[in-house]
Amino acid sequence: MALGDRRRERREERRDERRGVGRTTYRMRQKLVAIGDDSWIEDEQGRRAFKVNGKAMRIRDTLIFEDAAGNELLKLQERKLRVRDTMTIEDPSGRTVATVKKAMISPLRERFSVDVADGEDMDVQGNIVDHEYRISQGGDEVAEVSKKWFRVADTYGVEVVDGRNVVLILAVTAVIDSMTHDVG
Repeated sequence: MALGDRRRERREERRDERRGVGRTTYRMRQKLVAIGDDSWIEDEQGRRAFKVNGKAMRIRDTLIFEDAAGNELLKLQERKLRVRDTMTIEDPSGRTVATVKKAMISPLRERFSVDVADGEDMDVQGNIVDHEYRISQGGDEVAEVSKKWFRVADTYGVEVVDGRNVVLILAVTAVIDSMTHDVG
């Protein structure tokens, strides 16, 4: 076993000890969702799990969230002419699944709220710009986002608690990345 493999394995063991089992980590690229570009979200084994397809539209920017086979799962759309930054997440039929809003005032930490259409709303808090934050739903942590887990520049991880809506949580993370880093 190579030294790098042993280090990576030990790092993963320490992370499991810290957080407990029952979570899955996905790897995303910073500024993943540039309009007009396509990017992949990889699972823990480095396999392509989801694709974010950047579509440049005339009226508003749209990102299509697809599974590895190219099936559309969600559509992420910027809503223009709002008091604060807002993006909607829609299913393939155009029904709103969630709305992500940037907090107008956040005294100590950056904050986003996620209004979920058919479920409990989510709250996003932490250092959003540096990709060090947590997503909670109903008072329980459902995901943690961290850049510290990877040594590769412009890469961060999204660790999702098992049993939670992985697709929605990853879509929320992509939306926040887009809104925070002014890509497009």
